[in-house]
Amino acid sequence: MKKIVSLLSIIAFVSMFMLMACSSESATGTESNSDSTDQTDNNNTDTDNQEADANEPEEIIEIDWYYPIAVGGPLTQVIEKMADDFHADFPNIKVNPIYTGSYDETMTRTQTAVQGNNAPELAVLLSTELYTLLDMDAIIPLDELIEDNGGEEFINDFFPAFLENAQTGGSTYGIPFQRSTIVLYYNKEAFEEAGLDPEKGPENWDELVAYAEKLTQTDGNGNVERWGVEIPTSGFPYWLFQGFALQNGKNLMSDDGKEVYFDTPENVEALQLWLDLAHEYNVMPQDVIDWATVPSDFIEEKTAMIYHTTGNLTNIRNNAGFEFGVSFMPGNKQYGSPTGGGNFYIFKDVPEEKQQAAWEFVKWVSEPERAAQWSIDTGYVAVRESAYETELMAAYVEDFPQAAVARDQLEFASAELSTHQNGRVYKAINDNLQAAVVGQKTPEEALKDAQEEADRILAPFN
Repeated sequence: MKKIVSLLSIIAFVSMFMLMACSSESATGTESNSDSTDQTDNNNTDTDNQEADANEPEEIIEIDWYYPIAVGGPLTQVIEKMADDFHADFPNIKVNPIYTGSYDETMTRTQTAVQGNNAPELAVLLSTELYTLLDMDAIIPLDELIEDNGGEEFINDFFPAFLENAQTGGSTYGIPFQRSTIVLYYNKEAFEEAGLDPEKGPENWDELVAYAEKLTQTDGNGNVERWGVEIPTSGFPYWLFQGFALQNGKNLMSDDGKEVYFDTPENVEALQLWLDLAHEYNVMPQDVIDWATVPSDFIEEKTAMIYHTTGNLTNIRNNAGFEFGVSFMPGNKQYGSPTGGGNFYIFKDVPEEKQQAAWEFVKWVSEPERAAQWSIDTGYVAVRESAYETELMAAYVEDFPQAAVARDQLEFASAELSTHQNGRVYKAINDNLQAAVVGQKTPEEALKDAQEEADRILAPFN
């Protein structure tokens, strides 16, 4: 009996041991499976995170672009499309075009923004604002950016006359964009009626007077129905006067923007001619002639010839109901016209990544095909020589030869009036020119007073 009990005890002990072993093995297996599952979950999570990172969109850099409009036509739509097209090519950069009024209003807004530490990343301002922007310490030199993107091959493709107002002290601070010269527009049909060659504008001051006299029409009571010529005396009178000064031999300022030469005998003669068109020859209105209305007067055939920016070429082409020609400004001692219009400037106190984004946009806009398209859309001169070698521009010029006149006149063009304290110097010359136009001062008095005021303004820089 004892043997049976002992045997049963042994069997029970062995069974218990085996159960414990199985239980332990089962637990170990469960832990192993759990570890394997955890590892798989971790791997899956890492993969998901990597895929999420890869699919996450790149951060968009936004830049503000201040731009003015100083000519006719629907340029706002052109600008907006330009920004949209750039964003399609560069999805990580969004350009916000901000219309800021006239050139003067855009400069005022820019100065306020800079002084308030809220400068835009990019602005188109008059090329002549270069010294004022440098005096404000507002803009960056572009030399390193240019060097990294073609260097001399890039910058030397821009017409030299346009670079005169973009460079100083051996550095480049602006990239030409909406640039122009003054040209003479004339009504070919009116020329034919007056017995003048419709394929050629007046070539010199004497011909300007003679043509204008033939083109001026009056009714039976002596009231003028069509003027021979209109030259704006508001808006940018210094610019139109500068054209006469260049034609008579010399520009109005020094290359460093520290001196002006308003009251020379040559400039007195030039201003006298301008006034004589209205007061002696009676071929131009005697009142102040508004910059903005002159193209409309030409389109409405209230005048047979006008001096105006080539930036209005497309506007006139689209709206004139008659054949018109475009020619150089008539010369005297030589041909001459100041350049005009705006450059791109990139501002200093903004993050470097936004400066780089602004530069990408400037490069993109400046590519030859786009410079050509901008010229076609607006009438501004395509600022790069290579733009005229594109099929697009070659076809346009062949169909519309007037588009090449401003480009060809660049051979005789010089930098627009630009000095330190530019706004104050402009006011000095503009106020005195208008005083002469309305008969309050003689040409000698007006230019003498403008010279004295400008000398006072520029004294700290000399």
